[in-house]
Amino acid sequence: MMGLYQGPRLLDFAKTPSHLQFNKYVLTGYRPVSTAQECLRSLFYMHNELGNIYSHGIPFFLFLVLLPFSIPWMEVDNVWICIVHYLACLSPTIGSVVYHVFMNHVGGEHVYDTLLSLDMFGVCLVNTLGAIPIIYITLLCYPTVQQTALLAYILLSAYGIYCATTARTNILRLRAFVWQGLFRFSLFLFRVYGSGVGSPNSLRLFVIMDSLAVLGGVVNIIQIPERFSPGLFDNWGNSHQIMHVMVICAIIYLHWGTLEDLAWIKSYQCPTE
Repeated sequence: MMGLYQGPRLLDFAKTPSHLQFNKYVLTGYRPVSTAQECLRSLFYMHNELGNIYSHGIPFFLFLVLLPFSIPWMEVDNVWICIVHYLACLSPTIGSVVYHVFMNHVGGEHVYDTLLSLDMFGVCLVNTLGAIPIIYITLLCYPTVQQTALLAYILLSAYGIYCATTARTNILRLRAFVWQGLFRFSLFLFRVYGSGVGSPNSLRLFVIMDSLAVLGGVVNIIQIPERFSPGLFDNWGNSHQIMHVMVICAIIYLHWGTLEDLAWIKSYQCPTE
């Protein structure tokens, strides 16, 4: 596939535009400034963003086609939960693919910042939409609290989206998701120590989901393994690609956990007072 198109001469780190110099340990393989058509052609030759494109592009199409077959649409009273969950699983991958394909567009830093905001918006959506079924089911027996918690989480997520899409560094972007993470963690504690409900098997899956997401973000920030061997991981195996794989794994665990809850809710009845 990589031989279908003869790509342009690639650039070294020092010769690429300054807004693309965000990982000084990736030394080679940078695409030159390109038109939209040229950016699309870069899908078919080797460069240092190809792994980032396909590590989210392939899962996007797999999720798009395969996930609907595993979601129990007809078995759930509130089908909107299934729709929200499906959109949550898709949201981080599509924004990421668009960002990585067109990040070297001739529009320069303005276009780059817009694409990065789109990428961050997708990450915020999986945090927001992915948690809504968890909130709904955890607080199933407390309708008033449930509605308040859903509204609070949406407002909190709106603030997180603003912070993530305007942040200028990876550390600030990761911090934008902290409050959402703490909110979900409080729900997990409510399931364990309070009166929150849900499948006995889903909580472990959700904890693994969040752990993978956090670990991926940390790996991306500290830029390992390329930090220890600059140039060796330019095309494959660098920190951003590792983060991409961890994000996909986190989405899979989110999906498994949500399916456990959706199967559980079919037969659960809240206790009567």
